[in-house]
Amino acid sequence: MATATVKDLYPTRGTTEVTAPRQDPVVWGSPDAPGPIATADLQAFERDGFLAVDQLITPDEVEVYRRELDRLVTDPAVRADERSIVEPQSKEIRSVFEVHRISEVFAKLVRDERVVGRARQILGSDVYVHQSRINVKPGFGASGFYWHSDFETWHAEDGLPNMRTVSVSIALTENLDTNGGLMIMPGSHRTFLGCAGETPRDNYKKSLQMQDAGTPSDEALTTLAGEHGIRLFTGRAGSATWFDCNCMHGSGDNITPYPRSNVFIVFNSVENTAVEPFAAPVHRPDYIGARDFTPVR
Repeated sequence: MATATVKDLYPTRGTTEVTAPRQDPVVWGSPDAPGPIATADLQAFERDGFLAVDQLITPDEVEVYRRELDRLVTDPAVRADERSIVEPQSKEIRSVFEVHRISEVFAKLVRDERVVGRARQILGSDVYVHQSRINVKPGFGASGFYWHSDFETWHAEDGLPNMRTVSVSIALTENLDTNGGLMIMPGSHRTFLGCAGETPRDNYKKSLQMQDAGTPSDEALTTLAGEHGIRLFTGRAGSATWFDCNCMHGSGDNITPYPRSNVFIVFNSVENTAVEPFAAPVHRPDYIGARDFTPVR
């Protein structure tokens, strides 16, 4: 249950699926505030819910992060850690969570002003890391992530009250139009989709491998896609996509020989810290939804 003093602006996980207009700003900071995002790009982010950056990190930096990713996914201790999620069929590592705490290499990336500076500019405040992970999509069958709004889950299961959270996906391999790239419905961030169905206890144990609770209906997805279309993101290693927490997004399976790996960082405003879950028996583990709200410095 939600804390009594915090109003639930976005009811979800009820008996029926519901839609409601967004009640929060998209860009919380001043449009003319200094920062790494140009004014026109900030306006595009507000309109579309995302911002693609052709080269956020250099090729030399990509190699450093890719080597670190390879080290982590081949380390038996990391594989045995509860923060590692494996594919149900192949048993290969799918994701490693809280990577900025496991690896100093990725911790430095989180603190990089090119990264955290953009988050502060969008959210208009200091920020902390709500979630970080590396996603590994090796070729020949790595499964995708079904359509969802991150905020719906973070609100229902982690207790984030408002839409004041932004994610960045940084490509460590080339994102092709064939290897399971990120898809977003532009403008979908302005509509909240409350999903039907109660949240099972420890839902994360299943949902991180294959989603169930918090999944939109085919009818709702068809309507949203009809209104907004679908944008597929491609780009070289080192490119990045920033996107609002309420964007409807997903990615397909990777059946090509070409791997697709990325580092994924979620920044939340220090003025939007988590309370008790709004639609779950208990909140998820801290390595999935942080309860340490220390600002990134």
